[in-house]
Amino acid sequence: MTSGTDVYQNPLVQRYASDEMLYLFSNDFKFTTWRQLWIALAESQQELGLEITDEQIDELKRYQETINYDEAQKKEKEIRHDVMAHVHAYGLQCPKAKPIIHLGATSAYVGDNTDLVQIKKGLQLIHNKTLILMEAMAEFCDQYKDLPTLAFTHFQPAQLTTVGKRGALWLYDILMDFENLQYQLQRMKFRGVKGTTGTQASFLKLFNHDQHKVEALDQKVAQRMGFSARLPVTGQTYTRKIDYEAVSTLSGLAQSLHKITNDLRLLQHLKEIEEPFEKNQVGSSAMAYKRNPMRSERIAALSRYVINLTQNTAMTQSAQWFERTLDDSANKRLTIPEAFLATDAILDIAINVFDGLVVYKKMIEKHIEQELPFMLTENILMEAVKKGGDRQELHEKIRLHSMEASRMVKEEGEENDLLKRILEDVSFDLTEKELAGILDPAQYVGRASEQVTQLLKEYIYPVLKEHDQIKREKTDLKV
Repeated sequence: MTSGTDVYQNPLVQRYASDEMLYLFSNDFKFTTWRQLWIALAESQQELGLEITDEQIDELKRYQETINYDEAQKKEKEIRHDVMAHVHAYGLQCPKAKPIIHLGATSAYVGDNTDLVQIKKGLQLIHNKTLILMEAMAEFCDQYKDLPTLAFTHFQPAQLTTVGKRGALWLYDILMDFENLQYQLQRMKFRGVKGTTGTQASFLKLFNHDQHKVEALDQKVAQRMGFSARLPVTGQTYTRKIDYEAVSTLSGLAQSLHKITNDLRLLQHLKEIEEPFEKNQVGSSAMAYKRNPMRSERIAALSRYVINLTQNTAMTQSAQWFERTLDDSANKRLTIPEAFLATDAILDIAINVFDGLVVYKKMIEKHIEQELPFMLTENILMEAVKKGGDRQELHEKIRLHSMEASRMVKEEGEENDLLKRILEDVSFDLTEKELAGILDPAQYVGRASEQVTQLLKEYIYPVLKEHDQIKREKTDLKV
């Protein structure tokens, strides 16, 4: 027996995932769901005429939440079969119901159906947290939709955009992920009561070859477990494409958040936008002045993990043999829970980040001032030509002034003095006021502000309104 500190501890459990998601993939949830499935099967079989008493069902219900783990573990060590070990343990608690526990079912009845319950509930949790993130991001976009900032292509200064418009690019990616989550939730189906190879032969025998009762049994159990639709065909297991599609949806969300936090890390380097930094937070053990973007970096790290887990589900699906092989089981025990736990964590961190993003307007303005003169040389040239200047002569002069100003910035570390050079050159005949009018950044952001408003009004706010019952809570990180 170990104390816990001398064995490996999963960081997703200890440091990152929420209690809600941890419970969903806990032993308590798993095995109480197994028992719920056995109860649903017995109740449905009773309704369809099998000799199962109310007393037996009441006994099963009495012990649904009380798992005798010691008995189950002892039996599994003996027989090497987890489902039958738990059937045995449940039977010890429910001696009257023992003969009808798991009646006609195969291991996949509890194993696979529980997996589908967990995936459905897990996707719903992720769905709800994605909504909360979208709300926080929408507030950020709206607040800064008019604030001009340098846009970058190839991480080189390009034309201008606004801070809110850049946020809208992030938000639209998340909206696409949300729509994928909705799609997966809408098409989730229950494995149901399908038997050893998916033919329902054992149940057909139980009901004396009454096919209508077998179909009704499948439907009743699914409804009792909260599913309106069932898979029309299965082998012993549900198709592992479901695992792939679920984790792929989580991967899409991870991809979006990785990209977003890449941008935030770069912006924090530029000192334009900074993630929350708490009063007592330490950025570096050696450099006390540092404010590392640790939240964004953590999102990136966990996102890569989720993205890579997709490969596991793809390989598992492709490697299945006929109606069932067991080379999926050990992999699924790791891949599915950890994909959900890690995605849950990155969403909590992302909500925390967008709840506290700090925008440094003066630094943004400084960077615009450094680059905008170069970008607007054509506008300056046109204004000077309007006042009677020779375009060819002025073009050559502005080219030379630009080259010299650029050289001074790069080689001498000086400020960009292009505007000063143009004002002092009488060939341009421009006043400081006229030049300032040309250089107003708000003139060069195009429809950025209107695009943000349109995205929020037509796409984001309707979704948030439709799901306004989702509780909005401040997200605190474990570490």
